[in-house]
Amino acid sequence: MFDLALFLLGLDGVCWEIGPGTKAKLPLMKTQYYTATSLDGFIATEDDSLEWLFPLGALGESSYPEFIAEVGALAMGSTTYEWMMRNADQVIAEVGSPWPYTQPAWIFTSRELPAIEGADIRFVKGDVCDVHAEMRAAAGEKNIWVVGGGDLAGQFYDAGLLDELILQIGSVTLGKGKQLFPRRVLSPKLKLVSVRQMGATMAEMRYEVVKGEADNAVAQE
Repeated sequence: MFDLALFLLGLDGVCWEIGPGTKAKLPLMKTQYYTATSLDGFIATEDDSLEWLFPLGALGESSYPEFIAEVGALAMGSTTYEWMMRNADQVIAEVGSPWPYTQPAWIFTSRELPAIEGADIRFVKGDVCDVHAEMRAAAGEKNIWVVGGGDLAGQFYDAGLLDELILQIGSVTLGKGKQLFPRRVLSPKLKLVSVRQMGATMAEMRYEVVKGEADNAVAQE
């Protein structure tokens, strides 16, 4: 279903030092990479097509409704953004607007791109660390969604800012294409938290990024 492909593109807290002998309790917002992938680890074909994903499931079978309710800001790469512009007619048919998100979005790009009418977006370039604090402030106590693609998610991981990977795994193989996560990650950096079946053709796997004290300090800056 196109709708699934489109979107797949309180007590917890963390203590950190704010002064000598003083600790503050902050809500544990997360930076999450939530996406769909083939069994062999590709999120799109070589020409950025998502046609493989459309027949596999529907939005109602996924965790997307509860996931997006907790999202306060989006991070998106230029390729993902351009895909949405190319498929604007399909997006409009599904949600009535060329931009389906109400949250503010940061589009990471090294080239000039047109804005989508009605979208709360800002174009940025450079290190993800430079804008993460701004995204956190905009998200409030909610989470940051790294929509894609895989290299942008990898940049957040490299910077110690990525907290979770939530993967909707479809029962197809592509052989080649755009990689899910073009990084070498060795155990125990990723901890499997849950597995959820979604109909007969997809499964959701949720991974926590295991961090040390230094990583947690960076994430809270």
